[in-house]
Amino acid sequence: MVYQELETERMILKNISAEDREFILSQFSNDDINRYLFDAEPIKSLEEADEIIGFYLQPEPRGHHRWILINKTGGGKMGTCGFHGFNQKECSIEMGYDLQKEFWGKGYMVEALEAMIMFAKESMKIKAIHACIYIRNEKSIKLVQKLDFVLTGTRNETFRGKDYLHNVYTLEIYMEEE
Repeated sequence: MVYQELETERMILKNISAEDREFILSQFSNDDINRYLFDAEPIKSLEEADEIIGFYLQPEPRGHHRWILINKTGGGKMGTCGFHGFNQKECSIEMGYDLQKEFWGKGYMVEALEAMIMFAKESMKIKAIHACIYIRNEKSIKLVQKLDFVLTGTRNETFRGKDYLHNVYTLEIYMEEE
């Protein structure tokens, strides 16, 4: 399995690379981006950005990957999306995504996630994609529901010594008979 760049009508989903370090720093130190992320502290240095990039650049095959969303019109970097938490036995994976505030509500993330879902189905043979979303992140919940994810459970994420209730949404992918 080799991750490849993806394309939508308005974006290129470029494989993350070392050249993205300044963008990763600006993205994951941004208060709007980090508002509902309860898995790591906001980053503060290029070295921390390099650690994130290094994680996603481990040799393949790997069960995690990140794309940088590039606007075709202006060429600017808009956000990221990707996979993590691969469960090979169940053929399932978790997804995560983030978008700069200026692009919210314009359908960009729907486009990006549709491309990711198609890639997971066709290239990875994934049977289920999960999204773990903080219960107060209403925009993200609406996004996955628009893509036919259904609520399948809840779990707490502990961050800074406090529990935050998250809903787990799942998209079952049905493979066509060969």
